[in-house]
Amino acid sequence: MFLFKIYPLLLFTSFLATRALAAPVYNGHYCNDTTTYPPNSTFQRNINVLLSSLTSNASLDSSGSYNTVMGFGTPYAVNGFFLCRGDITMPTCHDCVNAAAKDVISRCPNQTEAVIWYDVCTLRFTNMFFRFESVFPGMNLTDKESVSTTDINRFNQSLFRLLDDLDTRAANSETDKKFATGEVRVTSSMTVYGLAQCSKEMTSEQCETCLQNAIGVLPACCEGKQGARVLLSPCNVRYELFQFYNSTTSSPGKKKYGSRTIAMIVILVVVFVILLCLGCYFLLRRSRKSHRTILREHFGNESESLESLQFSLATVEAATNKFSQQNKIGKGGFGEVYKGRLQDGREIAVKKLSTSSGQGSIEFTNEILLIAKLQHRNLVALLGFCWEAEEKMLIYEYVPNRSLDYFLFDSQRRKLLNWVQRYRILEGIARGILYLHEYSRLKVIHRDLKPNNVLLDDSMNPKISDFGLARIIAIDDDQGKTRRIVGTYGYMSPEYAMHGQFSEKSDVFSYGVITLEVISAKRNARSLDSRSVDDLISHAWRQWRDQTPLEILDPDLKEACPQSEVMKCIQIGLLCVQEKPNDRPTMANVVSYFNSPSAELPLPRQPAFLMNNVMAGESSSGSRSLYSVNDLSISNSFPR
Repeated sequence: MFLFKIYPLLLFTSFLATRALAAPVYNGHYCNDTTTYPPNSTFQRNINVLLSSLTSNASLDSSGSYNTVMGFGTPYAVNGFFLCRGDITMPTCHDCVNAAAKDVISRCPNQTEAVIWYDVCTLRFTNMFFRFESVFPGMNLTDKESVSTTDINRFNQSLFRLLDDLDTRAANSETDKKFATGEVRVTSSMTVYGLAQCSKEMTSEQCETCLQNAIGVLPACCEGKQGARVLLSPCNVRYELFQFYNSTTSSPGKKKYGSRTIAMIVILVVVFVILLCLGCYFLLRRSRKSHRTILREHFGNESESLESLQFSLATVEAATNKFSQQNKIGKGGFGEVYKGRLQDGREIAVKKLSTSSGQGSIEFTNEILLIAKLQHRNLVALLGFCWEAEEKMLIYEYVPNRSLDYFLFDSQRRKLLNWVQRYRILEGIARGILYLHEYSRLKVIHRDLKPNNVLLDDSMNPKISDFGLARIIAIDDDQGKTRRIVGTYGYMSPEYAMHGQFSEKSDVFSYGVITLEVISAKRNARSLDSRSVDDLISHAWRQWRDQTPLEILDPDLKEACPQSEVMKCIQIGLLCVQEKPNDRPTMANVVSYFNSPSAELPLPRQPAFLMNNVMAGESSSGSRSLYSVNDLSISNSFPR
């Protein structure tokens, strides 16, 4: 109980100690003028996505350092990272990275490599691998004033002793920030303040080498100056005659303690640690007993296999900074989603169910039992769950580039999705659905496939998410039936929307709608204010019937895509949205169409025009709606 009382006080003290710095100040930049890329190329699109990812993560990553790669495994791959000074707040870091991301493009247009240095952050991208031991690219900044010649020798000795100490401390830091500050008294009227920092991705040896290289530059560029800094891309050092960083730590040498005082402090610390360990032991025993009781009550015979997936509420709160608004990355009808980082460094997404979401204990139990058994590169992985008191949470792997709809239905961001990426996304979604239908341990019907539920990783590979609240039906059933229609209008098959009947072909229908949306960058929905009677399916069919199918293609793609592939995808989309389930292909058929470029596809028949008939009438709740979104997604499993 003592720990819970003192923890808020520690947080408050930490908050007071971390003061926001002024607006970021530009220091300099480097451009690689030897190689460039053409405007509107794939490389430029990858850079745009990379900079967007770096900016968004600057407000989510508490370590102040983040690196990623876009287009991994392709000739257009681009590496990038940012490094914020270790003593600034996350909002200040975000502001600096945001300014750097905009500034670096204007200062280094069409460059394949660039670095920009601000007073409190560094941002870099390159088409090469990072070399942490290199002093290039880099820059030096010095104060105009010099130290008095009478103090120069003492000054140099004190300065380099301080910097060597900071080098060692930063390289061997036990936190996720390789960052150290300190001060040393030179004379009664002169104190030198220093700082050393590395990117967290560097090993201790790499960090120490990089900082030694930076310190080694000082004698040649800045000897005797009252202040100087050496800025390399992965590390930097700085010293001044004033305290330029935020710190609550005392300077070394200001106060000395006697041996008796030190002994008393050691004894008190040892006693405190022993009492703390005993308290934690008993709390842990009680907690484990409580957790196991919950598992047995809700999961029965499955409880032992799920014990390793259970997260404590304290662990999740620590990972998400107590569900702070800065860590919040999404919201839906089910509740809210937060980004977090576990103690082992793994990034997670926490789906925190709200008490008003309508998801009860039985449904939550079924979802855990189902998703824990699914593993595929095109499915978002469930890492675990938390169930304490009234709190119910699912912990997933973190997928950085948001969902497909975030790019697809925005007039600017959709330009970042070229045809090759869209084709790969459609193929990946198809493989993920095929796994659910045919190759997983349980036969799963998703029932809420839509672009919102397709997430994109660092390399823009698709991962199907939101399997929803599963319901297990009889082994011998080929299809299910329900009175509770959930999902999203515009993606529901006719037999499910009108009669509550669902099968594998329900997911095939949804996939067909997604395919047409990816090709056209338009939603399968009509605005209430629109005079047009066509939804996307109707429009696509009319163009196909009139032998002008390419008219539905996103105008941004018309000059840069193979027409044969586009025609094949349009045909697949129309085949999947046939009115009768038996007329639709299986997902195995769809995947084979992608695998065989020369395969002959059946000719589609007139599809189901959902948005023009019953679906434009009554929703499942009886209200009039042309387009209704329900963020609950229900899965159903067929044990094999």
